[in-house]
Amino acid sequence: MPTDAPLPQEIIRTKRDGGRLDGPQIAAFVRGLVDGGWTDAQAAALAMAIVCRGMDRDETVALTGEMTRSGTVLRWDDAGLSGPVLDKHSTGGVGDKVSLMLAPLLAACGAVVPMISGRGLGHTGGTLDKLEALPGYRVTADRDDLRATLKAAGCAIVGAGDTLAPADRRLYAIRDVTATVDSVALITASILSKKLAAGLQALILDVKCGNGAVAQDVETARTLAQSLVQVARGAGLPAVALVTDMNQVLGDHAGNALEVREAIDFLTGARREPRLLQLTLALGAEALVAGGLDADVDAARRRLTRALYRGEAAEHFARMVAARGGPRDVLTRPELPVAPVVRPVPAPGSAFVVGMDTRALGLAVVALGGGRRRGGDAVDVRVGLADCLPVGAAVQAGSPLAVVHAADDASADAAVSAVQAAYRLFLNAPRQGPVMVERIAE
Repeated sequence: MPTDAPLPQEIIRTKRDGGRLDGPQIAAFVRGLVDGGWTDAQAAALAMAIVCRGMDRDETVALTGEMTRSGTVLRWDDAGLSGPVLDKHSTGGVGDKVSLMLAPLLAACGAVVPMISGRGLGHTGGTLDKLEALPGYRVTADRDDLRATLKAAGCAIVGAGDTLAPADRRLYAIRDVTATVDSVALITASILSKKLAAGLQALILDVKCGNGAVAQDVETARTLAQSLVQVARGAGLPAVALVTDMNQVLGDHAGNALEVREAIDFLTGARREPRLLQLTLALGAEALVAGGLDADVDAARRRLTRALYRGEAAEHFARMVAARGGPRDVLTRPELPVAPVVRPVPAPGSAFVVGMDTRALGLAVVALGGGRRRGGDAVDVRVGLADCLPVGAAVQAGSPLAVVHAADDASADAAVSAVQAAYRLFLNAPRQGPVMVERIAE
């Protein structure tokens, strides 16, 4: 640490007492995260002070910028790529496999999509874990490898690696074990530092809201969406956020290999669950407009629909998977692993599905082995919940609410009980809520 750098304890004291951190203080904190000048205890103390005292927009912009520049910042000017560089980020949910379809769909419409994704933790799934269900798929990539995949397919879904926003990697690990995850400023900086480091020209944000999301009410989701949009724009990145429903499983399946199978079926037209289709097209339309490929969302939606129904998005997905080392005939022979125990979850009576505890369903997938209780845990990509009935579905006594895919009988039995407890049934059909709750553009 430079001898003239602000002392960690004085920076912590400033925020603890409700003060505003200036640029040099924030720079010293981020530099200390990377070079070891700050201990874990000091970083945790400042994170807790931020959770308790908050950060204003300018502080959050400064923190995001310093974290972005803490490692490699990708540039695509000399990469020989055509089209705007776009991406989407979701705050996470149960069954959210939108990235698997949206990246190739945007590529089929003329965008370049270097999608830096993460792994699942807690009750939400991770895109990298899903893709690793495909034999041979490499989620790690250096810049040359990433550029080669983008040239081949127009899109690449990979991990951040060790060089993109390393300050965030250390800070997130500290926050995860010190009850300091729930800070709008820290969430904002964590998400945007990695996206800014990817060299994007525009970003679309899917902020989940509901009982399966981190933000369980609309006001919390709106606050996070506004922070993400305002800070992204303050850092020079055009952004739009959609607040979307996570009060039920998104799509039919939840679980890594099962969700990849659903994504392939979606791209090839074998099955497109209506809410999943609506959300994918809505996010894609916002991205094409933000990237200047279409003048308005109606024109963008038409372009996306053509690319989807003509099979162009499926072809870009196949090219991406092959370029990353996965099955070369992924659309017809994905070679996805299959769980040895498959068991339906019988409905206790004849009624309508009026709701579900979506977080509990996500935790049921984790308990099956399909997620992590702690970072570093192994994931069983075979397991999960298939054919989950949506809100509004009519069900007969004994017919399946969902189908459990498990590694053994004991975990299957536990999952059946958990799913039955999570579903809420009633004699009258419920009113359906919208998939898109709100659009945030400033």
